[in-house]
Amino acid sequence: MKRLLSLILLLFAFFCFSFVSPALAGDAAAGKTVFTANCASCHAGGGNLVAGPSKALNKDALAKNGVDTLEKIVYQVTNGKAAMPAFKGRLNAEQIENVATYVLSQAEAGW
Repeated sequence: MKRLLSLILLLFAFFCFSFVSPALAGDAAAGKTVFTANCASCHAGGGNLVAGPSKALNKDALAKNGVDTLEKIVYQVTNGKAAMPAFKGRLNAEQIENVATYVLSQAEAGW
């Protein structure tokens, strides 16, 4: 009986924690400030004024371009790519994490 009860509790705990969406690491409110000051000139409203909709910041475009996780967005902001400049040196690690959190949360919300 104890074994069955333990198994049920273990399964319950597993299911409770398996379906919880992961918390974003940065501060999205602080990230919005960083985004407004550094990113909005090219990415206003989640778009992309330089490279067009294929490089926008909406959920589908991020997924298509393989930049749809917090870690990948942090890497992209830090190192840049193609027309996007690297922000390493201009922004500190906390600011980059915050702006990545903001971008991901906005993409999830549909901008």
